[in-house]
Amino acid sequence: MAPMKAVKAVKARAKTMTKGALAEALATETGLKKSECNKVVESLAKVATTQVKSAGKFVLPGLCMIKSRQKAATKAGKRMAFGKEISCKAQPAKTIVKAFPVSALKKSI
Repeated sequence: MAPMKAVKAVKARAKTMTKGALAEALATETGLKKSECNKVVESLAKVATTQVKSAGKFVLPGLCMIKSRQKAATKAGKRMAFGKEISCKAQPAKTIVKAFPVSALKKSI
């Protein structure tokens, strides 16, 4: 039997918008200068960071909600996984940050 070839994605992925492209889009949409829009984007990121650190939650209305939570530490030992006994190392406690889309965004897509 011949080796199988890797299947390429049917649809080409669109490139992610950069910070400069976002500032440019905001500038054309609002009529402000690109440098001013760049400062707005930076200050929004700074405000979101401080809110997530202090309150554990930040909501961009109509876009997304960013939440953080503490994941507990795990002890070292043996666990059953996939029918086998696996030895696991101890893991320290972690802060997990996740972003969830707001229902308005889900409905619009």
